[in-house]
Amino acid sequence: MLDKDIKGLIFDFGGTIDTAGCHWGKFLWHAYQRQGVPITEEEFRTAYVYGERFLGNNVIIQPNFTLRKTLEVKLRIEMEQLCIHDVWCADDEEFKGKHQAVLNEVYEQVRKIISHSKVVLEQLRKKYPMVLVTNFYGNMNQVLQEFELNHLFDQVIESSVVKIRKPNPRIFALGVEALAMKPQEIMVVGDSFYKDIEPAVKLGCQAAWFKGEGWDDKQYDERVPDLIINDLAQLL
Repeated sequence: MLDKDIKGLIFDFGGTIDTAGCHWGKFLWHAYQRQGVPITEEEFRTAYVYGERFLGNNVIIQPNFTLRKTLEVKLRIEMEQLCIHDVWCADDEEFKGKHQAVLNEVYEQVRKIISHSKVVLEQLRKKYPMVLVTNFYGNMNQVLQEFELNHLFDQVIESSVVKIRKPNPRIFALGVEALAMKPQEIMVVGDSFYKDIEPAVKLGCQAAWFKGEGWDDKQYDERVPDLIINDLAQLL
């Protein structure tokens, strides 16, 4: 439950609203496993990191791309890398089949999670002004429309638009400015300890860590966040 002194909220999106605290890399890896893509986790991680860097350095994702379209592109880049390096020797039929199977599973999971998140966010919105601060590709507004979340946030601050990426605290400072409140009156909610929680605390905001399955097994000082949750509903 939120402290009575909290007057506004800043939310992360990826990993927080869409995957219930699970790192996107892990979220995708589990789908690869369930759909029987014959690779190791280490091979997947290499392809995943390549894909993230490629999308970060090239304007591939367009402002009108839905999350489904974004995932379709991300998965294709990852899977092509696996094939280019002979990690996965798939013919065209197998490639298309696994690509579609992983895409369908991941999107359906995300759709269900966001549906739950939406119910919680709508309840919070009745009491608090809310801002979204996210590392994303320039199509966040389209994604919010896709899931009918666009009415919930007073402002969307997106890394590719403002040219500042988490964990730089300056991107959260823009969120504080948008809410026009003192940092200590704002709760930042995010799944990444070093990209969300640490920069939020440095700014003087309160922080709620949505603790889920991380990219690695690194241990963090759990005294740093003001709140640790494993379901957004715990904020109500």
